Amino acid sequence: MNDVTRILNAIHQGDPAASEKLFPLVYDELRRLAQSRMRQESPNQTLQPTALVHEAYLRLVDVANPQEWNSKGHFFAAASTAMRRILIENARRKKTLRRGGEFRRVDVEKIDISDTDDPAFLIALDQCLDKLEQEKPDIAQLVNLRFFGGLTLEQAAEAMGVSLRTVNRHWSYAKAWLYRELSEEYEIT
Repeated sequence: MNDVTRILNAIHQGDPAASEKLFPLVYDELRRLAQSRMRQESPNQTLQPTALVHEAYLRLVDVANPQEWNSKGHFFAAASTAMRRILIENARRKKTLRRGGEFRRVDVEKIDISDTDDPAFLIALDQCLDKLEQEKPDIAQLVNLRFFGGLTLEQAAEAMGVSLRTVNRHWSYAKAWLYRELSEEYEIT
């Protein structure tokens, strides 16, 4: 058992000092995930990678409500999900502040789910991911790790504990499924 997993178990057992030991061990990796995701956000984004890391960490390591982590990979998968939720909440907040937050037209040939600064698109993507999670949770987890966690296919395979071949097959399915779903939710030409 590595240090991160051992400390995560201590947090679950209720050791309040353990969360202070965990942060320095996972900070660099969380920061890398946040920077990867934030590079895909618009340049006028008010949320900074450091703030995203801190907010995600606070959600994950709540001493008052400790969670059980199976492994370091499980923790980072949850961190990806937490970052996703934070960015979606931020996008929803921005959308409500804008007038005419209607969906914009996107050429289906040019759409790239990992490169958008449109809050409406992020919200539509989040709704599609919730639907995909009900139908195929493993594929939804992969999309979450790739899009919101910034993981490569190799890193996602390792985090999910499956082969690279399986991840490649699931990624192909996910892209096709998302294009189909987003064309219904999002006005794609």
